[in-house]
Amino acid sequence: MARKYSRSASKDVEREMHRFKRGKARSGKGGRGGKVKSRKQAIAIGLSQARKKGKKVPRKTSRKKK
Repeated sequence: MARKYSRSASKDVEREMHRFKRGKARSGKGGRGGKVKSRKQAIAIGLSQARKKGKKVPRKTSRKKK
């Protein structure tokens, strides 16, 4: 089975987790938002950055409307 995420996308997430662990990760455009407080948030930011760079990352799941 093929990889869902590219290796370079994994590197982006790894980089963001490193920033989170050091207390340097910020949310929002250009890092102007508040401090990232959870691992899940840091992973989401890393995946978002990878998506913007055009790397192989599955699209975000959206909730179905009733």
